Amino acid sequence: MQHLDPESLSLLALGEDLGDDAADHLRSCAGCAADYAGLRRAVVAAKPGPDALALEPPGPQVWAGIHRALGLSTAVAADPLAASDSPSPTPSSEAPMPPSPAPLPSREERAARKRKPGGGAGWMRRPGVWLTAAAATVLLAAGVFWSVQQNQAQVTPLARAELAPVDQHSATGSARVVEAKDGQRTLEVQVNKNEARGYQEVWLIAPDLSRLVSLGVMTSDSGTFPVPAGLNLSEYPIVDVSDEPVDGNPAHSSVSIVRGTLVS
Repeated sequence: MQHLDPESLSLLALGEDLGDDAADHLRSCAGCAADYAGLRRAVVAAKPGPDALALEPPGPQVWAGIHRALGLSTAVAADPLAASDSPSPTPSSEAPMPPSPAPLPSREERAARKRKPGGGAGWMRRPGVWLTAAAATVLLAAGVFWSVQQNQAQVTPLARAELAPVDQHSATGSARVVEAKDGQRTLEVQVNKNEARGYQEVWLIAPDLSRLVSLGVMTSDSGTFPVPAGLNLSEYPIVDVSDEPVDGNPAHSSVSIVRGTLVS
């Protein structure tokens, strides 16, 4: 059975007429019908009118985060939704049920729609719909940016090191140790190029080079490695990226590419 492709399902959900074959297949194929129902619910939710879902207005902290993330002026610091005159949704003890997807029109209805000017997805051509969609896109992008900023603020930098080339190598880089709210420490390493002939391995080494702890293999120009719990960074302050041959020997090869000392 040849299923409907995603583009055809999207057009059907928007109200376009793709002919009798597409409509007949959608009535007989449970999988395509389920995909159509999900797309149709999204269309109804975005479409202005009595069928649209009543959405709960966001609190003032949402606009405050968007305002801060985008660096907007104080002239627009006030929450624009707080001053809205639109009535609040009536409280209800039960959550509103999402609208059921509209049934596919019959052949007669599709034929009548073809004869009717502006049929199909004409509602999408109304300026108000595009303005609403554009505003929603801006708010969504700003919300994602604000969420990323919030997540980045959940780690605390503990130490940093500048990585310099060792011996014949020319690569440089940096490393830093951060701590998450749960206490987990992580070493983040970056180098400007991979000069390993075998593979890169990241180490924490004691100042006298007599003791060392392997944190793992770095397969690209950067890597993130959990620091073992209980490891005292003051006893292992040197960050080292080595060139390890594929020989099965877990010891340091004695060939370092870059190295630097962590400073709090």
